[in-house]
Amino acid sequence: MKKKQLILFCSIMTLFSFIGINGQTKTPLFTNAVYQGNDQVYIDNPLNSDEFYTPILQGCYPDPAITRKGDDYYMVCSSFAMFPGVPIFHSKDLVNWTDLGGVLDDVNEFNPHDTGISAGVYAPGITYNKYNDTFYMIVTAFSGNLGNIIVKTKDPMKGWGSPIKLDFGGIDPSIFFDDDGKAYIVHNDAPEKGKELYNGHRVIKVWEYDIENDKVIPGTDKVIVNGGVDITKKPIWIEAPHMYKKDGSYYLMCAEGGTGGWHSEVIFKSDSPKGPFIPAPSNPILTQRYFAKDRENKVDWAGHADLVKGPNDQYYGVFLAVRPNEENRVNTGRETFILPVDWSGEFPVFENGLIPLEPKLKMPKGSENKTGQKGYFPNGNFTYTENFNSDKLDYRWIGLRGPREAFISTTKKGLKINPFETNIKEVKPTSTLFYRQQHRTFSFTTTLEYKPKSEKDLAGVVALQNEGSNYVFGITKKDKDYYLLLQKNKWPFRRGKIISEILASTKIDIKDPITLQIKANGDKYEFNYSTNGSDFVNVGGVVSGDILSTDVAGGFTGCLLGLYATSANDAMPE
Repeated sequence: MKKKQLILFCSIMTLFSFIGINGQTKTPLFTNAVYQGNDQVYIDNPLNSDEFYTPILQGCYPDPAITRKGDDYYMVCSSFAMFPGVPIFHSKDLVNWTDLGGVLDDVNEFNPHDTGISAGVYAPGITYNKYNDTFYMIVTAFSGNLGNIIVKTKDPMKGWGSPIKLDFGGIDPSIFFDDDGKAYIVHNDAPEKGKELYNGHRVIKVWEYDIENDKVIPGTDKVIVNGGVDITKKPIWIEAPHMYKKDGSYYLMCAEGGTGGWHSEVIFKSDSPKGPFIPAPSNPILTQRYFAKDRENKVDWAGHADLVKGPNDQYYGVFLAVRPNEENRVNTGRETFILPVDWSGEFPVFENGLIPLEPKLKMPKGSENKTGQKGYFPNGNFTYTENFNSDKLDYRWIGLRGPREAFISTTKKGLKINPFETNIKEVKPTSTLFYRQQHRTFSFTTTLEYKPKSEKDLAGVVALQNEGSNYVFGITKKDKDYYLLLQKNKWPFRRGKIISEILASTKIDIKDPITLQIKANGDKYEFNYSTNGSDFVNVGGVVSGDILSTDVAGGFTGCLLGLYATSANDAMPE
């Protein structure tokens, strides 16, 4: 065979390896994806020209921390086993935010490949040190034997340095820089061995920090809060500490009550960063735990906060909270909210943080609401359309336990996913491109060109809370026929082996692209398909979103919506 003929033959064979005889791609090709959110609360509460919505980050963006340099604000959140780790956002006015990706974006340095979805990395702190013009992000990593780590940069827009492992235990660290240039780390920890008084008894510790060598100074650790505001009342889970200095005094703000229905934010004061810290008489300064469970537009679990001086010298606090659906289930996960803070008195107080939270706020003077425009992160009701034809995929698309770049490639026709030999139920990197659920009422739609080669091949969409709580809606093969099926994967009571059930399946013709849709109205989820892109057929009826809820499935994340492909399929059509 002549050289030119050989090259042509190889090219044709390569083409056929991706494309079937009838033109269908064997490698799953997703030609678009559309997320549309339409919550009633935003319809009932339209914005005036001087207002913006809270939460400012809808969906699973919990445990916010914030810092400021000049007119630039930077905010980070927890990401658990999602990749990249620790999403970071930038704003000039606390209203309009741009997504900068993830701080921990090198899989060689942060690799959550073998961790459950709620492990990985969480509860970050971010602080700007004016004395050396450096930003510090500190966090607890539950993977790769990292523990508590810190990373630094002169410019968060240009990436971060390598993680530096710190020699202390506990979780939820943050770093504080004093006026004299000294640094301190505060964090949650267990009481000394033998001194735990009750389940949930925790302490807050402080360490002196060596800025030159980036390490805590051995022997400087000290317990500065034992139990919480009043240990005689057995407060649980004092955590997420942040230290501030104002008018010569030191303030320590912490979450208390656990990240659930009793969650709150409390404040302490001292003349020294090493205490003693005295609780404010008016604690808590933020909570939603005292109100009727059936209140309208319910926001709950408020706490885990951080403070920053905002525009016009007005203080603001960012914090996590949840918006349960009509069944009181938490499918959007813990989200990032914001409130102005009144610090005109001795202690800061979240404005309207001790009454039922409202969905909108007055903007800082001089701000203009540009959310959802010109690259700014959207909130409220919105439609996000992705055609996958840009050289740079939007940062809101993420991987699980590994980088998305390991399995995706963009083409002129759309996004190809190279299937891993990993099932969605395994605690391994999965070839799934995820988007966070951000509304109670939403639709997530994608068009798929795909021809599975065997029963081991499946591609489609997933709604996932964790590896043992998810729905799979995809195309596979049985004998010579092609099927679309809906599989439910659920942990049994007290965990154990995941129980998988085929809720429905239907034989389909795949000569043309298939449009798949996940649709929800509160707790009611539907999985639909269309062969013409407009007329949808339901598969499996209406199913419960219970297993996609944080409080039912467990863990700390919200529901993730994914474009999924696998060569380790175990879902067999009936």
